[in-house]
Amino acid sequence: MTLTTPIDQREETRDRIQTLLHQQRAFFSTRQTQEVDFRLTQLKALKQAILNRQDEIVAAIHADLGKPEFEAYLTEIGVTQEIDYAIKHLRSWVKPQKVSTSLVIFPASAQIRPEPLGVVLIISPWNYPFQLMIAPLVGAIAAGNCALLKPSELAPHTSQIITQIIQATFAPHYIAVVEGGIETSQALLEEKFDHIFFTGGTAIGKVIMAAAAQHLTPVTLELGGKSPCIVDRDIHLEHTARRIIWGKFLNAGQTCVAPDYLLVDRQIKPALLAALQKTIREFYGTDPSQSPDYGRIISPRHFSRLADLLQGKILIGGETKADERYIAPTVIDQVSWTDAIMQDEIFGPILPIVEYEDLGEAIAQINARPKPLALYLFSKNKQVQNRVLQETSSGGVAINETIMQIAPYTLPFGGVGSSGMGSYHGKFSFDTFSHRKSIFCKPFWLDIKLRYAPYAGKIKWVKQLMGK
Repeated sequence: MTLTTPIDQREETRDRIQTLLHQQRAFFSTRQTQEVDFRLTQLKALKQAILNRQDEIVAAIHADLGKPEFEAYLTEIGVTQEIDYAIKHLRSWVKPQKVSTSLVIFPASAQIRPEPLGVVLIISPWNYPFQLMIAPLVGAIAAGNCALLKPSELAPHTSQIITQIIQATFAPHYIAVVEGGIETSQALLEEKFDHIFFTGGTAIGKVIMAAAAQHLTPVTLELGGKSPCIVDRDIHLEHTARRIIWGKFLNAGQTCVAPDYLLVDRQIKPALLAALQKTIREFYGTDPSQSPDYGRIISPRHFSRLADLLQGKILIGGETKADERYIAPTVIDQVSWTDAIMQDEIFGPILPIVEYEDLGEAIAQINARPKPLALYLFSKNKQVQNRVLQETSSGGVAINETIMQIAPYTLPFGGVGSSGMGSYHGKFSFDTFSHRKSIFCKPFWLDIKLRYAPYAGKIKWVKQLMGK
Protein backbone atom coordinates (compact mmCIF):
# COMPACT_ATOMS: atom_id res chain seq x y z
CA MET A 1 0.00 0.00 0.00
CA THR A 2 1.42 3.38 -1.04
CA LEU A 3 0.58 6.47 1.00
CA THR A 4 0.48 9.89 -0.64
CA THR A 5 2.35 12.47 1.42
CA PRO A 6 1.69 16.24 1.43
CA ILE A 7 4.97 16.67 -0.45
CA ASP A 8 3.78 14.25 -3.13
CA GLN A 9 0.50 16.15 -3.37
CA ARG A 10 2.31 19.46 -3.78
CA GLU A 11 4.50 18.01 -6.51
CA GLU A 12 1.44 16.57 -8.24
CA THR A 13 -0.31 19.94 -8.12
CA ARG A 14 2.77 21.73 -9.40
CA ASP A 15 3.18 19.23 -12.24
CA ARG A 16 -0.45 19.59 -13.25
CA ILE A 17 -0.23 23.38 -13.27
CA GLN A 18 2.95 23.33 -15.35
CA THR A 19 1.37 20.87 -17.80
CA LEU A 20 -1.69 23.08 -18.20
CA LEU A 21 0.46 26.16 -18.70
CA HIS A 22 2.53 24.41 -21.35
CA GLN A 23 -0.61 23.27 -23.16
CA GLN A 24 -2.18 26.70 -23.02
CA ARG A 25 0.93 28.46 -24.28
CA ALA A 26 1.10 25.99 -27.15
CA PHE A 27 -2.54 26.58 -28.02
CA PHE A 28 -2.20 30.36 -27.76
CA SER A 29 0.71 30.21 -30.19
CA THR A 30 -1.64 28.77 -32.84
CA ARG A 31 -3.34 32.21 -32.84
CA GLN A 32 -6.77 30.59 -32.88
CA THR A 33 -7.86 32.56 -29.81
CA GLN A 34 -7.22 35.80 -31.69
CA GLU A 35 -9.92 35.08 -34.27
CA VAL A 36 -12.99 37.17 -33.47
CA ASP A 37 -15.42 34.46 -34.50
CA PHE A 38 -13.66 32.02 -32.17
CA ARG A 39 -13.99 34.45 -29.25
CA LEU A 40 -17.68 35.04 -29.97
CA THR A 41 -18.32 31.30 -30.14
CA GLN A 42 -16.66 30.77 -26.76
CA LEU A 43 -18.61 33.61 -25.13
CA LYS A 44 -21.88 32.21 -26.43
CA ALA A 45 -20.94 28.74 -25.20
CA LEU A 46 -20.14 30.12 -21.74
CA LYS A 47 -23.48 31.91 -21.53
CA GLN A 48 -25.42 28.82 -22.58
CA ALA A 49 -23.54 26.66 -20.07
CA ILE A 50 -24.54 29.05 -17.28
CA LEU A 51 -28.17 29.16 -18.38
CA ASN A 52 -28.29 25.37 -18.59
CA ARG A 53 -27.20 25.01 -14.96
CA GLN A 54 -28.79 28.01 -13.28
CA ASP A 55 -30.54 25.98 -10.61
CA GLU A 56 -27.36 24.12 -9.71
CA ILE A 57 -25.42 27.37 -9.48
CA VAL A 58 -28.03 28.92 -7.20
CA ALA A 59 -28.07 25.80 -5.01
CA ALA A 60 -24.27 25.80 -4.73
CA ILE A 61 -24.14 29.46 -3.75
CA HIS A 62 -26.87 28.89 -1.18
CA ALA A 63 -24.95 25.96 0.26
CA ASP A 64 -21.84 28.13 0.66
CA LEU A 65 -23.36 31.43 1.78
CA GLY A 66 -27.05 30.86 2.48
CA LYS A 67 -27.63 33.40 -0.27
CA PRO A 68 -31.32 33.92 -1.14
CA GLU A 69 -32.38 32.83 -4.62
CA PHE A 70 -33.27 36.42 -5.57
CA GLU A 71 -29.81 37.70 -4.60
CA ALA A 72 -28.14 34.78 -6.39
CA TYR A 73 -29.89 35.61 -9.64
CA LEU A 74 -29.37 39.34 -9.27
CA THR A 75 -25.71 39.29 -8.27
CA GLU A 76 -24.36 35.99 -9.64
CA ILE A 77 -26.39 34.63 -12.57
CA GLY A 78 -26.76 38.21 -13.77
CA VAL A 79 -23.19 37.96 -15.06
CA THR A 80 -24.73 36.64 -18.28
CA GLN A 81 -25.58 40.27 -19.09
CA GLU A 82 -21.86 41.00 -19.09
CA ILE A 83 -21.45 38.25 -21.67
CA ASP A 84 -24.24 39.74 -23.79
CA TYR A 85 -22.56 43.14 -23.66
CA ALA A 86 -19.21 41.71 -24.78
CA ILE A 87 -20.82 39.75 -27.62
CA LYS A 88 -22.62 42.87 -28.84
CA HIS A 89 -19.57 45.12 -28.84
CA LEU A 90 -16.61 42.81 -29.45
CA ARG A 91 -16.24 43.48 -33.18
CA SER A 92 -15.91 47.21 -32.50
CA TRP A 93 -13.52 46.68 -29.59
CA VAL A 94 -11.03 44.70 -31.66
CA LYS A 95 -10.82 47.25 -34.48
CA PRO A 96 -7.54 49.18 -34.68
CA GLN A 97 -7.92 52.80 -33.63
CA LYS A 98 -6.41 55.35 -35.96
CA VAL A 99 -4.63 58.26 -34.28
CA SER A 100 -3.19 61.47 -35.65
CA THR A 101 0.50 62.24 -36.19
CA SER A 102 2.30 65.57 -36.16
CA LEU A 103 3.62 67.62 -39.04
CA VAL A 104 7.17 66.98 -37.84
CA ILE A 105 7.00 63.34 -38.92
CA PHE A 106 4.95 63.84 -42.11
CA PRO A 107 4.14 61.71 -44.04
CA ALA A 108 3.10 58.95 -41.63
CA SER A 109 0.12 57.11 -40.18
CA ALA A 110 -0.42 55.60 -36.74
CA GLN A 111 -2.85 53.30 -35.02
CA ILE A 112 -3.42 51.46 -31.75
CA ARG A 113 -4.23 47.78 -32.11
CA PRO A 114 -5.42 45.67 -29.16
CA GLU A 115 -3.83 42.25 -28.90
CA PRO A 116 -4.26 39.48 -26.29
CA LEU A 117 -1.73 39.13 -23.50
CA GLY A 118 -1.39 35.34 -23.62
CA VAL A 119 -2.09 33.04 -20.67
CA VAL A 120 -3.73 34.76 -17.70
CA LEU A 121 -4.49 33.68 -14.13
CA ILE A 122 -7.80 34.65 -12.50
CA ILE A 123 -8.17 34.16 -8.74
CA SER A 124 -11.68 34.73 -7.40
CA PRO A 125 -12.99 35.32 -3.86
CA TRP A 126 -15.67 33.58 -1.82
CA ASN A 127 -18.21 36.36 -1.29
CA TYR A 128 -19.58 36.40 -4.85
CA PRO A 129 -17.88 33.17 -5.85
CA PHE A 130 -19.52 32.69 -9.24
CA GLN A 131 -19.90 36.22 -10.57
CA LEU A 132 -16.41 37.33 -9.57
CA MET A 133 -14.89 34.40 -11.43
CA ILE A 134 -16.97 34.62 -14.57
CA ALA A 135 -16.95 38.42 -15.03
CA PRO A 136 -13.17 38.72 -15.48
CA LEU A 137 -13.16 35.51 -17.52
CA VAL A 138 -15.52 37.22 -19.99
CA GLY A 139 -12.90 39.94 -20.48
CA ALA A 140 -10.10 37.41 -20.86
CA ILE A 141 -12.00 35.46 -23.52
CA ALA A 142 -13.14 38.60 -25.34
CA ALA A 143 -9.56 39.85 -25.49
CA GLY A 144 -8.35 36.53 -26.97
CA ASN A 145 -6.46 34.94 -24.08
CA CYS A 146 -6.13 31.50 -22.57
CA ALA A 147 -6.89 31.33 -18.84
CA LEU A 148 -6.26 29.35 -15.68
CA LEU A 149 -8.95 29.82 -13.03
CA LYS A 150 -8.55 29.44 -9.26
CA PRO A 151 -11.87 29.55 -7.39
CA SER A 152 -12.03 30.11 -3.65
CA GLU A 153 -11.75 27.01 -1.50
CA LEU A 154 -13.97 28.74 1.10
CA ALA A 155 -16.92 28.35 -1.26
CA PRO A 156 -16.43 24.66 -2.15
CA HIS A 157 -19.86 24.01 -3.64
CA THR A 158 -19.54 26.95 -6.03
CA SER A 159 -15.96 26.01 -6.83
CA GLN A 160 -17.17 22.56 -7.82
CA ILE A 161 -19.93 23.84 -10.12
CA ILE A 162 -17.50 26.29 -11.74
CA THR A 163 -15.13 23.41 -12.42
CA GLN A 164 -17.89 21.30 -13.91
CA ILE A 165 -19.09 24.09 -16.18
CA ILE A 166 -15.61 24.99 -17.41
CA GLN A 167 -14.59 21.37 -18.01
CA ALA A 168 -17.79 20.69 -19.95
CA THR A 169 -17.50 23.85 -22.04
CA PHE A 170 -13.83 24.39 -22.81
CA ALA A 171 -10.78 22.29 -23.60
CA PRO A 172 -8.18 22.54 -20.80
CA HIS A 173 -5.56 23.79 -23.26
CA TYR A 174 -7.79 26.89 -23.58
CA ILE A 175 -9.59 27.45 -20.25
CA ALA A 176 -8.92 25.31 -17.17
CA VAL A 177 -9.73 25.32 -13.45
CA VAL A 178 -7.32 24.44 -10.67
CA GLU A 179 -9.07 23.86 -7.33
CA GLY A 180 -7.38 23.77 -3.96
CA GLY A 181 -6.31 25.78 -0.95
CA ILE A 182 -3.32 27.93 -0.06
CA GLU A 183 -0.75 25.46 -1.38
CA THR A 184 -2.44 25.45 -4.79
CA SER A 185 -2.39 29.25 -4.86
CA GLN A 186 1.28 29.23 -3.91
CA ALA A 187 2.08 26.76 -6.68
CA LEU A 188 0.24 28.93 -9.21
CA LEU A 189 2.07 32.07 -8.11
CA GLU A 190 5.43 30.39 -8.63
CA GLU A 191 4.70 30.25 -12.36
CA LYS A 192 4.95 33.03 -14.90
CA PHE A 193 1.68 34.31 -16.35
CA ASP A 194 1.06 37.16 -18.74
CA HIS A 195 -1.41 38.77 -16.33
CA ILE A 196 -2.85 38.01 -12.90
CA PHE A 197 -6.35 39.16 -11.98
CA PHE A 198 -7.11 38.89 -8.27
CA THR A 199 -10.20 39.79 -6.28
CA GLY A 200 -9.95 39.57 -2.50
CA GLY A 201 -8.51 41.17 0.61
CA THR A 202 -5.66 43.64 0.86
CA ALA A 203 -3.34 41.28 2.78
CA ILE A 204 -3.53 38.58 0.09
CA GLY A 205 -3.33 41.27 -2.58
CA LYS A 206 0.13 42.17 -1.27
CA VAL A 207 1.19 38.52 -1.52
CA ILE A 208 -0.10 38.33 -5.10
CA MET A 209 1.74 41.50 -6.10
CA ALA A 210 4.99 40.38 -4.49
CA ALA A 211 4.84 37.03 -6.29
CA ALA A 212 3.99 38.69 -9.60
CA ALA A 213 6.94 41.04 -9.23
CA GLN A 214 9.33 38.09 -9.38
CA HIS A 215 8.27 37.57 -13.00
CA LEU A 216 7.43 41.21 -13.78
CA THR A 217 3.85 40.04 -14.32
CA PRO A 218 1.25 42.83 -14.49
CA VAL A 219 -1.62 42.56 -12.02
CA THR A 220 -5.15 43.74 -11.55
CA LEU A 221 -6.03 43.86 -7.86
CA GLU A 222 -9.67 44.29 -6.88
CA LEU A 223 -9.46 44.74 -3.12
CA GLY A 224 -11.69 46.65 -0.70
CA GLY A 225 -11.40 48.78 2.39
CA LYS A 226 -13.65 50.75 4.70
CA SER A 227 -16.10 52.37 2.30
CA PRO A 228 -17.71 55.36 4.05
CA CYS A 229 -21.31 56.47 3.65
CA ILE A 230 -21.95 60.14 4.38
CA VAL A 231 -25.52 61.08 5.25
CA ASP A 232 -26.24 64.79 4.97
CA ARG A 233 -29.23 66.42 6.67
CA ASP A 234 -30.86 67.22 3.30
CA ILE A 235 -32.17 63.79 2.22
CA HIS A 236 -35.28 61.78 1.48
CA LEU A 237 -35.31 59.83 4.74
CA GLU A 238 -37.27 56.74 3.71
CA HIS A 239 -35.39 56.21 0.43
CA THR A 240 -32.04 56.76 2.16
CA ALA A 241 -32.78 54.18 4.86
CA ARG A 242 -33.93 51.57 2.34
CA ARG A 243 -30.93 52.00 0.06
CA ILE A 244 -28.43 51.89 2.92
CA ILE A 245 -29.94 48.82 4.54
CA TRP A 246 -30.17 46.97 1.23
CA GLY A 247 -26.57 47.79 0.30
CA LYS A 248 -25.18 46.98 3.73
CA PHE A 249 -26.97 43.69 4.38
CA LEU A 250 -26.97 42.28 0.86
CA ASN A 251 -25.12 38.94 1.09
CA ALA A 252 -25.07 39.42 4.88
CA GLY A 253 -22.73 42.37 4.48
CA GLN A 254 -20.06 40.32 2.68
CA THR A 255 -19.70 42.72 -0.24
CA CYS A 256 -16.49 44.57 -1.06
CA VAL A 257 -18.40 47.76 -1.90
CA ALA A 258 -20.87 47.56 0.99
CA PRO A 259 -21.15 50.73 3.11
CA ASP A 260 -18.68 49.96 5.88
CA TYR A 261 -19.80 52.70 8.25
CA LEU A 262 -22.13 55.71 8.32
CA LEU A 263 -20.97 59.27 8.83
CA VAL A 264 -24.22 60.98 9.83
CA ASP A 265 -25.00 64.67 10.24
CA ARG A 266 -25.94 65.16 13.89
CA GLN A 267 -29.19 66.93 13.02
CA ILE A 268 -30.60 64.03 10.98
CA LYS A 269 -29.18 61.22 13.10
CA PRO A 270 -32.17 60.48 15.42
CA ALA A 271 -34.61 60.30 12.50
CA LEU A 272 -32.20 58.22 10.41
CA LEU A 273 -31.56 55.69 13.18
CA ALA A 274 -35.29 55.19 13.66
CA ALA A 275 -35.73 54.75 9.90
CA LEU A 276 -32.87 52.23 9.72
CA GLN A 277 -34.36 50.11 12.50
CA LYS A 278 -37.80 50.23 10.88
CA THR A 279 -36.35 49.23 7.50
CA ILE A 280 -34.47 46.22 8.91
CA ARG A 281 -37.73 44.91 10.38
CA GLU A 282 -39.55 45.54 7.10
CA PHE A 283 -36.88 43.68 5.12
CA TYR A 284 -36.15 40.73 7.40
CA GLY A 285 -38.90 40.61 10.05
CA THR A 286 -38.52 40.61 13.82
CA ASP A 287 -36.29 37.50 13.64
CA PRO A 288 -33.99 37.71 10.60
CA SER A 289 -32.64 34.24 11.34
CA GLN A 290 -35.96 32.91 10.04
CA SER A 291 -36.01 35.14 6.97
CA PRO A 292 -35.52 33.39 3.62
CA ASP A 293 -34.04 36.66 2.36
CA TYR A 294 -31.01 36.88 4.64
CA GLY A 295 -27.71 35.06 4.15
CA ARG A 296 -25.06 33.54 6.39
CA ILE A 297 -21.39 34.13 7.17
CA ILE A 298 -19.03 32.13 4.96
CA SER A 299 -17.02 30.27 7.63
CA PRO A 300 -16.62 29.77 11.39
CA ARG A 301 -13.42 31.81 11.33
CA HIS A 302 -15.13 34.81 9.78
CA PHE A 303 -18.09 34.34 12.14
CA SER A 304 -15.79 34.53 15.16
CA ARG A 305 -14.01 37.59 13.80
CA LEU A 306 -17.31 39.42 13.34
CA ALA A 307 -18.80 38.27 16.65
CA ASP A 308 -15.85 39.90 18.44
CA LEU A 309 -16.87 43.25 16.92
CA LEU A 310 -20.34 43.17 18.49
CA GLN A 311 -19.51 45.71 21.18
CA GLY A 312 -20.89 49.12 22.16
CA LYS A 313 -24.42 50.51 21.99
CA ILE A 314 -26.27 48.02 19.80
CA LEU A 315 -29.47 49.67 18.56
CA ILE A 316 -30.78 46.65 16.70
CA GLY A 317 -29.50 43.15 16.09
CA GLY A 318 -26.46 41.68 17.80
CA GLU A 319 -27.90 38.17 17.98
CA THR A 320 -25.69 35.30 16.83
CA LYS A 321 -25.99 31.55 16.19
CA ALA A 322 -22.59 29.98 15.80
CA ASP A 323 -23.90 26.63 14.57
CA GLU A 324 -25.68 28.42 11.69
CA ARG A 325 -22.95 31.03 11.12
CA TYR A 326 -25.72 33.59 11.66
CA ILE A 327 -25.18 37.17 12.74
CA ALA A 328 -28.24 39.41 12.77
CA PRO A 329 -28.34 42.68 10.83
CA THR A 330 -26.79 44.96 13.43
CA VAL A 331 -26.57 48.73 13.89
CA ILE A 332 -24.17 50.09 16.52
CA ASP A 333 -24.35 53.71 17.72
CA GLN A 334 -21.87 55.96 19.53
CA VAL A 335 -18.86 54.52 17.76
CA SER A 336 -15.51 56.32 17.95
CA TRP A 337 -12.65 56.26 15.46
CA THR A 338 -10.48 54.34 17.92
CA ASP A 339 -12.92 51.45 18.40
CA ALA A 340 -11.88 48.03 17.07
CA ILE A 341 -14.68 48.02 14.54
CA MET A 342 -13.23 51.13 12.87
CA GLN A 343 -9.74 49.72 12.35
CA ASP A 344 -10.30 47.31 9.47
CA GLU A 345 -12.92 46.52 6.84
CA ILE A 346 -15.89 44.87 8.57
CA PHE A 347 -17.05 42.65 5.70
CA GLY A 348 -20.14 41.52 7.57
CA PRO A 349 -23.62 42.60 8.73
CA ILE A 350 -22.54 45.18 11.29
CA LEU A 351 -23.15 48.88 10.64
CA PRO A 352 -21.39 51.36 12.95
CA ILE A 353 -22.65 54.94 13.20
CA VAL A 354 -20.29 57.91 13.57
CA GLU A 355 -21.80 61.38 13.78
CA TYR A 356 -20.39 64.69 12.58
CA GLU A 357 -21.29 68.34 12.94
CA ASP A 358 -19.30 69.78 10.06
CA LEU A 359 -18.90 68.23 6.60
CA GLY A 360 -15.26 69.30 6.53
CA GLU A 361 -14.67 67.21 9.64
CA ALA A 362 -16.21 64.15 7.97
CA ILE A 363 -14.13 64.63 4.82
CA ALA A 364 -10.96 65.04 6.87
CA GLN A 365 -11.60 61.75 8.68
CA ILE A 366 -12.12 59.94 5.37
CA ASN A 367 -8.96 61.45 3.90
CA ALA A 368 -6.95 60.46 6.97
CA ARG A 369 -7.50 56.81 6.07
CA PRO A 370 -6.59 54.62 3.08
CA LYS A 371 -8.54 55.39 -0.07
CA PRO A 372 -11.71 53.28 -0.12
CA LEU A 373 -13.10 51.17 -2.96
CA ALA A 374 -16.42 53.02 -2.78
CA LEU A 375 -17.71 56.22 -1.25
CA TYR A 376 -21.39 56.92 -0.71
CA LEU A 377 -23.12 60.24 -0.19
CA PHE A 378 -26.77 60.87 0.52
CA SER A 379 -27.66 64.50 -0.06
CA LYS A 380 -29.96 66.61 -2.24
CA ASN A 381 -27.56 69.54 -1.90
CA LYS A 382 -25.52 70.01 -5.09
CA GLN A 383 -22.85 72.01 -3.28
CA VAL A 384 -22.39 69.21 -0.78
CA GLN A 385 -22.21 66.68 -3.63
CA ASN A 386 -19.59 68.68 -5.51
CA ARG A 387 -17.51 69.29 -2.40
CA VAL A 388 -17.36 65.59 -1.52
CA LEU A 389 -16.50 64.68 -5.11
CA GLN A 390 -13.72 67.26 -5.28
CA GLU A 391 -12.20 66.73 -1.83
CA THR A 392 -12.14 62.93 -1.57
CA SER A 393 -10.59 60.09 -3.55
CA SER A 394 -12.08 56.60 -3.92
CA GLY A 395 -12.42 53.84 -6.48
CA GLY A 396 -15.95 54.95 -7.26
CA VAL A 397 -18.74 57.12 -5.89
CA ALA A 398 -22.50 56.67 -5.67
CA ILE A 399 -24.72 59.61 -4.77
CA ASN A 400 -28.05 58.79 -3.11
CA GLU A 401 -27.53 55.08 -3.76
CA THR A 402 -25.40 52.12 -2.69
CA ILE A 403 -23.81 49.26 -4.65
CA MET A 404 -25.45 50.21 -7.96
CA GLN A 405 -22.42 52.15 -9.22
CA ILE A 406 -20.97 48.79 -10.29
CA ALA A 407 -23.99 47.96 -12.49
CA PRO A 408 -23.40 50.03 -15.67
CA TYR A 409 -20.93 48.33 -18.00
CA THR A 410 -20.02 51.80 -19.28
CA LEU A 411 -18.34 52.59 -15.94
CA PRO A 412 -15.00 51.10 -14.89
CA PHE A 413 -15.03 49.22 -11.59
CA GLY A 414 -11.83 49.21 -9.59
CA GLY A 415 -10.00 50.66 -6.64
CA VAL A 416 -7.35 53.28 -6.03
CA GLY A 417 -4.38 53.13 -3.67
CA SER A 418 -4.91 50.45 -1.02
CA SER A 419 -8.31 49.50 -2.44
CA GLY A 420 -6.81 48.14 -5.64
CA MET A 421 -5.34 48.84 -9.04
CA GLY A 422 -6.78 48.42 -12.49
CA SER A 423 -10.43 48.15 -13.46
CA TYR A 424 -12.89 46.02 -15.38
CA HIS A 425 -16.53 45.59 -16.56
CA GLY A 426 -17.63 46.04 -20.15
CA LYS A 427 -14.91 47.32 -22.44
CA PHE A 428 -12.70 47.96 -19.42
CA SER A 429 -12.46 44.18 -18.97
CA PHE A 430 -11.41 43.82 -22.60
CA ASP A 431 -8.79 46.54 -22.12
CA THR A 432 -7.48 44.95 -18.91
CA PHE A 433 -6.71 41.70 -20.70
CA SER A 434 -5.33 43.37 -23.86
CA HIS A 435 -2.10 45.05 -24.80
CA ARG A 436 -2.67 48.27 -26.71
CA LYS A 437 0.06 47.95 -29.32
CA SER A 438 1.28 51.15 -30.96
CA ILE A 439 1.84 50.91 -34.73
CA PHE A 440 3.64 53.58 -36.74
CA CYS A 441 3.82 53.39 -40.54
CA LYS A 442 5.92 55.45 -42.96
CA PRO A 443 5.41 55.35 -46.75
CA PHE A 444 8.24 55.37 -49.31
CA TRP A 445 6.80 58.01 -51.64
CA LEU A 446 8.49 60.91 -49.79
CA ASP A 447 11.64 61.06 -47.69
CA ILE A 448 12.41 64.51 -46.28
CA LYS A 449 16.13 64.78 -45.61
CA LEU A 450 15.84 67.41 -42.88
CA ARG A 451 16.38 64.91 -40.03
CA TYR A 452 19.48 63.32 -41.56
CA ALA A 453 23.10 64.40 -41.03
CA PRO A 454 24.83 66.63 -41.79
CA TYR A 455 22.81 69.01 -39.58
CA ALA A 456 24.48 72.27 -40.52
CA GLY A 457 21.93 75.01 -41.27
CA LYS A 458 18.93 72.85 -40.37
CA ILE A 459 18.27 73.79 -36.73
CA LYS A 460 16.17 76.84 -37.62
CA TRP A 461 13.80 74.65 -39.63
CA VAL A 462 13.49 72.13 -36.78
CA LYS A 463 12.70 74.93 -34.32
CA GLN A 464 10.09 76.35 -36.63
CA LEU A 465 8.42 72.99 -37.08
CA MET A 466 8.41 72.48 -33.33
CA GLY A 467 6.98 75.94 -32.72
CA LYS A 468 10.05 77.20 -30.86
